[in-house]
Amino acid sequence: MARIMCWMATATACLLLHCSLAVAAGPLKVFILAGQSNMQGHARLRTIDYISKSAGTAAMYHDIIGPDGKPRVYDQVWITYFSQGRNGSVYRKSGPLTTGFGASDDEIGPELTFGIYMYKQLGEPILIIKTAWGGTSLNTDFRPPSGGPYQFNETQLEQFKKQGKDLAAVTAQKAKETGHYYKLMIQDVKQVLADPKKYCPQYDPRQGYELAGFVWFQGWNDLVDRGTYPHRDQPGGYDLYTKLMGDFIRDVRSDLQAPHMPFVIGVLGVGGKLDLQHPNRYTPIHQNFRNAMAAVANLPEFKGTVVSVPTADCWDPLQDQAEAKAGQVKAEIAKMKQDGRRFGKGEENKVFGELLAKTLTPAELDAYHGISNQQFHYMGSAKILGCIGRKFAEALGPLVKKE
Repeated sequence: MARIMCWMATATACLLLHCSLAVAAGPLKVFILAGQSNMQGHARLRTIDYISKSAGTAAMYHDIIGPDGKPRVYDQVWITYFSQGRNGSVYRKSGPLTTGFGASDDEIGPELTFGIYMYKQLGEPILIIKTAWGGTSLNTDFRPPSGGPYQFNETQLEQFKKQGKDLAAVTAQKAKETGHYYKLMIQDVKQVLADPKKYCPQYDPRQGYELAGFVWFQGWNDLVDRGTYPHRDQPGGYDLYTKLMGDFIRDVRSDLQAPHMPFVIGVLGVGGKLDLQHPNRYTPIHQNFRNAMAAVANLPEFKGTVVSVPTADCWDPLQDQAEAKAGQVKAEIAKMKQDGRRFGKGEENKVFGELLAKTLTPAELDAYHGISNQQFHYMGSAKILGCIGRKFAEALGPLVKKE
């Protein structure tokens, strides 16, 4: 009898605990990730192995790859990724979080570690809505409605005249492009939220959902746009970006009826931390742009709900160094060809590998194998993008709990 009573007490306690946990879970937490190619993610899956080479990131590697050597699948974290080519082609991929939700099935972006470490913080099911398009700007493609129409400056207008362009036609084309991807982003988020259970089996209609946070990771196309930002090498040269980013946050919150939704702005950090003591011609441009991106979080109206994350902190100097040395090897092979050297089938790759092994240290060689794309894509490094995704989650987590 005592055993039965004990079992009943234990069962009742477990039932109460289960109920309290179910109530505590509340609405499904939904996170939106948006931006351009670096939000898409261009780190090949083969670069994940390099994450295990550093003591500082070994734990991250094991959060991504299981004991069986295969990518882990997080069945409490669901993701739906939407993108659309400029030719109208549509890309949609949905399912439990794992590798392969980058720009292709063989790549990852910051979504992977963002989802992993956000789940670790919250301990409840979450849904990630990712929308990203490569080669897009905030000044045109993602321009928010309250940013108004794109206005060509005097320098641009003078250039059009010199080129003999039809100003009316150029203006009409720009108007057509302006805000196009902002509209697609909002449209997709609303489509997913119209039927959350289609994308997240754990969704409970009785509990509903909560737009818990938004991560913005974009910038390259604005950084290099000398037409829109003619004074980009001068202080305040990117003030327009700061204004448009503020408009973007306000409009997104309004359009999605989430007036206090927390925002994270991933400050562009290609190339790593800037050497302000020994600047080159591009240093002030990069610094001005980073300042413009970070400035949004300092606006009084966004205090406590918007935070900027310096992604330059995740840059890997060893990979930078390895890539530079590999560039020297490539130049050496190019010189061989110029001098008349002819390579047989597969011979060039073999020679490149041999020279690479002689030129790079073992650590640099590991770092080089962790690269799969250009510098403006954070070298296609899973280690760098993994670090960035984790930083996004760590920055957003406290804001979510506060809300």
